[in-house]
Amino acid sequence: MALRFATPEDAPRLISIYAPYILNTCITYEYTVPSVEEFAERIRSISSKMPYLLYESDGDILGYAYAAPHMTRAAYQWDAELSIYMNEQHHRGGIGTMLYKTLIALLKEQGYYNLYALISVPNDRSIGFHRSLGFEQVGVYPHTGYKLGRWNDLAILEYCTQPQLGHPVPTKSIHDLPKNRIEEIFETMQRVPQTLR
Repeated sequence: MALRFATPEDAPRLISIYAPYILNTCITYEYTVPSVEEFAERIRSISSKMPYLLYESDGDILGYAYAAPHMTRAAYQWDAELSIYMNEQHHRGGIGTMLYKTLIALLKEQGYYNLYALISVPNDRSIGFHRSLGFEQVGVYPHTGYKLGRWNDLAILEYCTQPQLGHPVPTKSIHDLPKNRIEEIFETMQRVPQTLR
């Protein structure tokens, strides 16, 4: 079993997890399943600065989570938007919590302040998951996305990584973090018993 960074070569297996969310739910607002090449480029682009994590067991990827810029203007550079997708057979096993806690720990090390989750509602499971990790709902974009024959609201949840807001320094790339610190975070998160995650 391994918590690790995703690579472009993981694209086919990650698409197999993501595709049902596209085709059968409003959890993502994409309409069509991306090609392997497109998805691999997404992994490559995100991984150039931000963490893109997955959890693998016996060759099967059980879930993945990543961070992306929340908005693109310079003043938003301390904000990140988080996403997580789990293999449907592995919900409620603690893997999602471990992925998210690892993601949050890495982003804090990188110097991000505000982490956001944008959740199509109703989605009690995702709202509850995020609240259990300390996210708070700070707003709603009403009737924002049209999918599967209906308009959907988008809830905005926020997690602040820093106890006090001050004058921030530029964020670091995930590649600029000391390797031993990344390994320490990975090892710590994987040692926590699943029942406590």
